[in-house]
Amino acid sequence: MKILVRNLERSIDEQELKELFAPYGEVESCTIVLDQTTGKSKGFGFVEMPHGREAVKAIKGLNTLKVKGLGIRVKAAEEK
Repeated sequence: MKILVRNLERSIDEQELKELFAPYGEVESCTIVLDQTTGKSKGFGFVEMPHGREAVKAIKGLNTLKVKGLGIRVKAAEEK
């Protein structure tokens, strides 16, 4: 399941994002979306978890959690 994570503090990297989700289950991949011009974080990213049940637990457990002072927003990513 692909998960959208918003309102990330801009210094958070992909490894830190993975560590947030790892207690909930297997993390297949993490991607922080970067500004093409500056190369800096745009404050959101995506996490892929292969097992739906684990992904749902992660969404419920992490949504609104304060990380580096900001309440992150976590939800299932919408398919394009």
